[in-house]
Amino acid sequence: MMDRLEGRYSGYIVQELFDPGLGSPEFQSMYRKFARRVLWMDSGVVPGAFQMNTAWYFKVPEKDPVFEEHVHDFDEIIGFFGSDPEDPYNLHAELEVGIGGETYTLTRTSMIFVPGGLRHMPLWIKRIDRPIFHFSVVMNQRYEGDGVYK
Repeated sequence: MMDRLEGRYSGYIVQELFDPGLGSPEFQSMYRKFARRVLWMDSGVVPGAFQMNTAWYFKVPEKDPVFEEHVHDFDEIIGFFGSDPEDPYNLHAELEVGIGGETYTLTRTSMIFVPGGLRHMPLWIKRIDRPIFHFSVVMNQRYEGDGVYK
């Protein structure tokens, strides 16, 4: 159990996971086998906040692609960070990500800006040699996509 923070702005600090429960029970079960969500923030967790997700990816998932192509009306930043402090730009993994119908292979720590209205994904996790820290930030108070979590 976590110590509760006291103070005027303590409600702005998130230290425990609010699980948004996205996707079907099958998707959620599959997700837990290759990733561990760390923290999630949106306006349901902190009133007025935009949405952010953080997770560790630690193995290749059984479903490929793990996320389907989708689009939403708000901007998004998607990040994949390697976990080697001696070589932080080496992802120690291979991912393939779709952006606007083109596929890009990522082997280095990367941040991707996706303007609202641009179709993006699917995401294939081809190889993971070391854990990857993943995050996504959407400039909306809630995550809304058209079928990403299938």
